[in-house]
Amino acid sequence: MISAACAFAAPALADGPDLIFKESTTFKWVTPNDKIAVYGIDDPEVDGVACHFAAAEKGGVSGMLGLAEETSDISLACRQVGPISFKEKIGQGDEMFRQRRSFWFKKMQIVRGCDPKRNVLVYLVYSDKLVDGSPKNSISSVPIMPWGDKPAAQCKDFIN
Repeated sequence: MISAACAFAAPALADGPDLIFKESTTFKWVTPNDKIAVYGIDDPEVDGVACHFAAAEKGGVSGMLGLAEETSDISLACRQVGPISFKEKIGQGDEMFRQRRSFWFKKMQIVRGCDPKRNVLVYLVYSDKLVDGSPKNSISSVPIMPWGDKPAAQCKDFIN
């Protein structure tokens, strides 16, 4: 069962995330348990990069009804899973994915940038709240490496 936060997911650029698995973190007698869910998503603008994120999902009555405000605790891991190629130029801090984390105000975003000196893509996930923001975040770096007989792309050539 997908949580209410995921039911309201509004992907910015990518298709919705793929649920990999959920793990219960608390037991509730009648209503759904609190869980940590792990999702996978491909970068829609950069072929050959996949990201996985883990996010807490509230159970209980408020979670069951889609009224719970999810926590800002989200972890992120991105990796090269094939030859990296850019579909078009990217901007530093471009949004790759967005998902609502509460019925009204909070959203999670994954944004990407390029470290041209090291030829590395850097992905940042953070959760913000319209009212007061949230400092919780996580990053993941993807060094752009050759794949098979394909040479490594240079991210500096694809920055806006």
